[in-house]
Amino acid sequence: MALLDLPPAPTVRLHPVANGRNEWVALGMDLGANGVPEAVQALFGAPDLLAAIAPLDCVLLLADPGQLTPKLLALLPPNRVVLAFAAAALAQEGTAQQFSSLIDGGYRLMLDGPLPPGVARPANLRAVSMDCREGAPPAASLLALFGPHLARGVDSAARLLECERAGFTWFCGDYPLAMGAGGHGQDGTSRRRLLALLALLVTDADSRDIELLLKQDPALSYHLLKLVNSAAFAVNTPITGYAQAIALLGRRQLQRWLQLLLYARSSTDGLPNLLLPLAALRAAQLELLCKRDGGERDEQDLAFMTGAFSLLDRLLGMPMAEILADLCLPEHLCAALLRREGVLGQRLLLAEEAPDAAALARAGVDAGTWWDSQLHAHHWAIQVGRNV
Repeated sequence: MALLDLPPAPTVRLHPVANGRNEWVALGMDLGANGVPEAVQALFGAPDLLAAIAPLDCVLLLADPGQLTPKLLALLPPNRVVLAFAAAALAQEGTAQQFSSLIDGGYRLMLDGPLPPGVARPANLRAVSMDCREGAPPAASLLALFGPHLARGVDSAARLLECERAGFTWFCGDYPLAMGAGGHGQDGTSRRRLLALLALLVTDADSRDIELLLKQDPALSYHLLKLVNSAAFAVNTPITGYAQAIALLGRRQLQRWLQLLLYARSSTDGLPNLLLPLAALRAAQLELLCKRDGGERDEQDLAFMTGAFSLLDRLLGMPMAEILADLCLPEHLCAALLRREGVLGQRLLLAEEAPDAAALARAGVDAGTWWDSQLHAHHWAIQVGRNV
């Protein structure tokens, strides 16, 4: 890596982009206050980023095409990078021609935000990106434009519906958190089964006890068998029984996967639960940060569990304190989940938010480690989403 003479990693957060079928299709990246040449060189100058997020695309938000020199464009493969430029750039002379040149070079372009007054939309620029925090365009207003169209800042189920009606097909925001348990059929019986399984997992219960509980939960059983028969495990003969699945995974991996499979229930409309890749993302990132801190294997397992359990209140529609009451978790893990206290709580806050350089410094995490943890976590979450 040093041989590439890359600039230091900037503080950039990756934002999952999902389609209407609740599948991740891309990761959005806003370079923000980072200098574009330096940031693009640092992030795309090595193969790590696009390799880690494969097969997803990267949507790169930029102010204007003049920021991308031929040298930088050479780092951005058109088949993997979508360029979303501020529509306001069309007020500058020559911008439309620059856009056409990029399209001729094979790039997919989006216009982000409103067009400047008196400026018409170029005929070859039909894909739209828009910050929808304050509202979505009128229903069906984007249907005549060739997409895909990206709605950013979608932070509620109601806003998601508005954006879908407007014609957006890609969505980015906190709406998976806001949708909670309401769309995933968590009745009292299924909650009790999940809580019972959680109790078994955290107490290192006998495999037979776990197997008995799995038999009572068809949805969880289905996802476990689907997982062990996926390409990730490359088994020679189909795994059809719980004992086989448990033997293949081993106790440690079984516990980890079941922590994530808790989120694998489909919603009432049959769509996958977007909390699953988010839980996997947090779990993997906290685990790697713990490892970088010198944590032992058991400490890494607890860090993974902290991330995996951090969305249980959203999944079950219950206060976190009630969920943890019967689980007998270590006190520092409970403090992290309930109050974001301690090292685990601090790391969890970082994973939940978009920390700047100052926040990372306060947490004792350098920008390079943070970037590596994001790549590792997104790679893991993408694989989880594809195999479960």
